[in-house]
Amino acid sequence: QVQLVESGGGLVQPGGSLRLSCAASGSISSITTTGWYRQAPGKQRELVALITSVGSTNYGDSVKGRATISRDNAKNTVYLQMSNLKPEDTAVYYCNAQTRGWDPVKKGPLDYWGKGTLVTVSS
Repeated sequence: QVQLVESGGGLVQPGGSLRLSCAASGSISSITTTGWYRQAPGKQRELVALITSVGSTNYGDSVKGRATISRDNAKNTVYLQMSNLKPEDTAVYYCNAQTRGWDPVKKGPLDYWGKGTLVTVSS
């Protein structure tokens, strides 16, 4: 199993920056991809950014150019740096870890979610 704990959320003014952290524990070696997703009230969860075990990255269209995902393997932590924040970035941000395991229920890779951290962008 993998446990994920997010931190770094809070209230930020428009145009500001923040860095979110996702600390992983448990079966770290089984993780293939770690991603950040977000869900705003009344909206579906969407991809913000993800990073693979070999360092490849991918970003959601809504944050391209404003977000950077990185990892510190020594700390088992993935970071999401976001700048030029907008009110529409307000959401609960979740960390996700996809593993080499198989989930027979969803018939796909076994993955884990953190509990989320709230980011509010407002003046």
